[in-house]
Amino acid sequence: MAVEIHGVYTGQLGCTATHGPSGKTLTTDAPLDNGGKGESFSPTDLVATALGSCVLTILGLVAERHELDLTGAEVTVTKEMIQQPVRRIGGLRTVVTLPAGSVTGAAMRTRLETAARKCPVHQSIHPDIEAPIEFVYR
Repeated sequence: MAVEIHGVYTGQLGCTATHGPSGKTLTTDAPLDNGGKGESFSPTDLVATALGSCVLTILGLVAERHELDLTGAEVTVTKEMIQQPVRRIGGLRTVVTLPAGSVTGAAMRTRLETAARKCPVHQSIHPDIEAPIEFVYR
């Protein structure tokens, strides 16, 4: 299945992207340390956003199959940039926090953690990028 995203450069290091199927739009801006205004997500911020939302989506799919309610589950992705050998993402450290009492039993925890680490975005991250996923059960 292919999805088309249409992008337009709006000037001053900003862009607008339109999601073909829905028509929804988002804007990006270069970060302050790279000459932008830092007024919106940067392109690399969207990589971190994609990882976090993918992990939560996969957890939601597993939860639905097993009649778990993960409403309120949270994710924090900390994106770290490096400058050498080229400017790129060096790390995407992810912490998933699951609501109190939502997951009982070691087998279900293992199932959820395995599924999260196999989300399509996590699987697409280059091996040179450190991308650990930590789970916190409240």
